[in-house]
Amino acid sequence: MTTTRRYHAAIAEPFVVQIGAATLELVEGDIVVQEVDAVVNAANEHLAHGSGVCGALHKASGARDLEHACAQLGHCPTGEARLTPGFKLPARYIIHAVGPRYNRRNPTQSANLLARAYRSSLELASQNNVHSVAFPSLSTGLFGYPVNTAAPIALSTVIKYLNDYPEVKHVRFVLREEAFPAYRAALRNLMS
Repeated sequence: MTTTRRYHAAIAEPFVVQIGAATLELVEGDIVVQEVDAVVNAANEHLAHGSGVCGALHKASGARDLEHACAQLGHCPTGEARLTPGFKLPARYIIHAVGPRYNRRNPTQSANLLARAYRSSLELASQNNVHSVAFPSLSTGLFGYPVNTAAPIALSTVIKYLNDYPEVKHVRFVLREEAFPAYRAALRNLMS
């Protein structure tokens, strides 16, 4: 009988910076278990159960309750966000943000829509007394947005918002192992 050893890469140390009175943090991990006021779902326009982050959040929150809440909201256009309760999650709320499918023929439109999805999420947070938010890397999975291109857009949008609106005190990007270096490099570049 042979045994198989599993080797796991070490999780990167969190990368934390202060943006005015707020904290911006990059971590590797699972967005489902984040103890924040709201987690952001990488949603589709129909707010339907999907795969990746969307599927994990639906499953962990209690799929039936979340599907019912999303059905009541209906459609959410690309670049916008909607709010539901977090149900069984540690987070009180789920912000459903619809990022764009990456369009190689029109990268400027893709960038504008991606920035709008992050900004819309933060606006919902401010409007609903949400002080801490955990984001995934929107649009970089099935929607095909290159992570090295998406990271600076996401981070610059969040930094600008945190500088302009003091209601949100803590933003955490919860990233997959392969996305973490791109976000860390982008944040270092933006802060230099």
